[in-house]
Amino acid sequence: MSEQKQLKDYQLDENIQMFALLKQADIRVTNSGKPYIAITIADRSMEISGMKWDASDEEFKVLEVGKVVFIKAVRQSYRDKPQLKFLEIRPAHEGEPQNVADFVPSGPMKALEMEEEVNTLIFKIINPTWQRIVRFLFNQYRDQFFTYPAAKSNHHAFAGGLGYHSLSIARLAQSVAQQYEQLDESLLLAGALLHDLGKVIELSGPIATTYTIPGNLIGHIVLIDEQIVLAAQELKLDLFSEDLILLRHVILAHHGQLEYGSPVRPLVQEANVLHQLDELDANLQSFDNVLNETEPGEFSNRSWALDNRSIYRPSEN
Repeated sequence: MSEQKQLKDYQLDENIQMFALLKQADIRVTNSGKPYIAITIADRSMEISGMKWDASDEEFKVLEVGKVVFIKAVRQSYRDKPQLKFLEIRPAHEGEPQNVADFVPSGPMKALEMEEEVNTLIFKIINPTWQRIVRFLFNQYRDQFFTYPAAKSNHHAFAGGLGYHSLSIARLAQSVAQQYEQLDESLLLAGALLHDLGKVIELSGPIATTYTIPGNLIGHIVLIDEQIVLAAQELKLDLFSEDLILLRHVILAHHGQLEYGSPVRPLVQEANVLHQLDELDANLQSFDNVLNETEPGEFSNRSWALDNRSIYRPSEN
């Protein structure tokens, strides 16, 4: 694909003509009964939404989420958030950019690099029950783990984000276990590698990511707990052994609070540490996302992922 200006490079009120990935398109009706299309597009630099007013059914029917489209639009702002006023949108024609991978952001590590490091970490899980569970589930979901995002739109919402986020937490877990000898490093590593694996069921994949029906109705925490139970049954392990109960607990508690989706709060040290490390890594990635779209010496737009704060990017960065 030939080089083109990225979405984040366009300024307020600037006209845009470019190819992008269509992530969402819904036809809606104004209060006066006129149809319009609510659209979200993305490239490797950012995701942005907007409206195509006075739209027709014909325009909408040819649009396919997860495909490349050509757009003409104007960059605008609404409630301190960037948005687009779409003037034209159509599917990419033959001979025009078609490869969706060219428009999907990817992480700093390649899948093979992550896989090699994860395999090394699995050997460091010396508890045989936890290592067998981790190996079993990684053999089952290996491809998805290293290609899926860790979220639809917040932290690590890029191809390979799930593996990169989990690997980052596993690295942190090793450092913390070295500092605090009372912690069980094997339990922390197993929890770090498995805690978000349910997202391979919760999310649709790296292209135009959406929540699946199980993702919406059950959620990744319960989904991975179910996979651990199924793996234990397949491996003929005692479901009520302390080892399995502890592994399940650190994963079930990793969101920390009941209102954030955890069925239980952390009740062992390793569960509490995993929750804190998950928060730390996700938070830092959210900061990076915001700062990448902010000029040095300026404040960012308010970020929902950062408690609606407006973040400052120091001028020397």
